Amino acid sequence: MEVPQGLAVDNPGLVCKLNKSLYGLKQASRQLYAKLTEALCSRGYAHSMYDYSLFYKKSEHSSVYIAVYVDDIVVIGTDIMETTDLKTFLNNNFTIKDLGRLYYFLGLEVLYKDDGVIISQRKFTLDLLKEYQCMDHSSINSPLDPTVKLKAKEGERLTDPTYYKKLIGKFNFLTNTRLYIAYSVQHLSQFMDDPREPHLTAAFHLLRYLKGDPTLGIFLSKDQDYTIRAYCDSDWAACPDSRKSVSGYLVLMGSSPVSWKSKKQDTISLSSAEAEYRALRKVVGELVWLNRLFEELIAPFSKPIDVLCDSQSAMHITRNPVFHERTKHIEVDCHFVRSKLQEGLISLHHVGTTDQLVDILT
Repeated sequence: MEVPQGLAVDNPGLVCKLNKSLYGLKQASRQLYAKLTEALCSRGYAHSMYDYSLFYKKSEHSSVYIAVYVDDIVVIGTDIMETTDLKTFLNNNFTIKDLGRLYYFLGLEVLYKDDGVIISQRKFTLDLLKEYQCMDHSSINSPLDPTVKLKAKEGERLTDPTYYKKLIGKFNFLTNTRLYIAYSVQHLSQFMDDPREPHLTAAFHLLRYLKGDPTLGIFLSKDQDYTIRAYCDSDWAACPDSRKSVSGYLVLMGSSPVSWKSKKQDTISLSSAEAEYRALRKVVGELVWLNRLFEELIAPFSKPIDVLCDSQSAMHITRNPVFHERTKHIEVDCHFVRSKLQEGLISLHHVGTTDQLVDILT
């Protein structure tokens, strides 16, 4: 800390003690969160054990939920009186600004329709295109050039690596509503430590793809269908540098996507069946968490949850209780899929490759 202007310090050994964290300091958001948690708990709200940004208060006839991101808060509930009193309580403690119905939150734009809501990042996408001067470029119809195979050490090094890193960071934020670019973004993220010219060219290719329709987002239906379905898939050893595979999964509630991911696997798989089995382990881990979160949210979904996989071999490994030569090297944590199948949390089903929704993530 620098000594505040106007404070005379005769003794050069003196230091200033920080009694109150100010907005902008690294610890400010943590202190605000601690204070907000204390205030909400005093009003009878409980902390979610499965998502620390979520608070809730439930009774026999009503429920109110609060989603928190630093000093941005979304309140939703069935008890209008409680939500009104809560806003008054928060205003007395923190001085808040009530923005009314949710239309914009952390770069996410909400458009209400008769049959549901569309969540997009239109403004964020347009600002990104302007920042990287792509507004005058023509749009293209694929996120990555299918004729180009990117490699880690190929091409000339960038003079300013932070330029590439900043762009990929913004792409990552866009995957919150654009799940179909998740594979492209995770692929470009592999080169963050040493970006080259071909990697930046591929990133600008993705920018031109986004220019095709900046308004695209995800549609969340207000349909009463609470059926949970999960799709999982994997490629096999497609990375030319590490020979690791990419896992992808998608979880749907009714027809609405609620969770998705495209990520390179940690270890090298010796067969396509093993790669698919590791992808299966990822989606089941997500379903275990979602199962607990949905129970907290009182979402009336039924079990077992259908998990659709296009690999018969991976399904046989899951159902086979006997370890043999082809599976004994697979880590024990992967075999928890088998235990969740026996517990009845999931049920496995084969899906044809043409109907495999997660191909786009691998």
